[in-house]
Amino acid sequence: RVLCIGAHCDDIEIGAGATILKLAGLNPTVEMRWVVLSGDQTRHREQRASFEAFTRTLKASLDLHAFPDTLFPTALAEIKNALASYRPFEPDLVLTHARNDRHQDHRTVSDLTWNVFRDHLIAEYEIPKYDGELAHPNAFVEVDEPTLSRKCELITGSFATQHAKPWFGAETFRSLARLRGVECGRIYAEAFVVRKALLE
Repeated sequence: RVLCIGAHCDDIEIGAGATILKLAGLNPTVEMRWVVLSGDQTRHREQRASFEAFTRTLKASLDLHAFPDTLFPTALAEIKNALASYRPFEPDLVLTHARNDRHQDHRTVSDLTWNVFRDHLIAEYEIPKYDGELAHPNAFVEVDEPTLSRKCELITGSFATQHAKPWFGAETFRSLARLRGVECGRIYAEAFVVRKALLE
């Protein structure tokens, strides 16, 4: 069971989309629950389409919330309660934002995820942006060319409202995957920060 948490529509796909596609290909019995914490009707419509494309072969569910974009620090209690409602899902892996992300919503979600799921395996994904505070990852998932291309195709095809942003595009996503591939001795990879792991 994998719980995917994103502050905004498209965050999960950008940060972990290739990993999700790879998991789906390796083990179709994986159960996923996606939680997206903000967005209006238009963004939610895009998110539903993307979710269905990324998880079409899996048992998966999507929950959309409408917490105020860019103002997550003012809604800490409400967001924490929302995340706590997913504890009964008992995920084996939680994918969430990186703690060092300078976007206040991303950072808030990361902190609250650690607060609520402190006894779970948490992998923090990264989102490229203007601030330039990419993580120093210590966990990598190798992805092949077809999987990376599929990730880029699904993201750019699903989120039309984001096309005006100069950084939003396949070139950005492929460049980051290539850099992370270099760092782990592969061609392409997605990278995560795993700050604590219990080995049994």
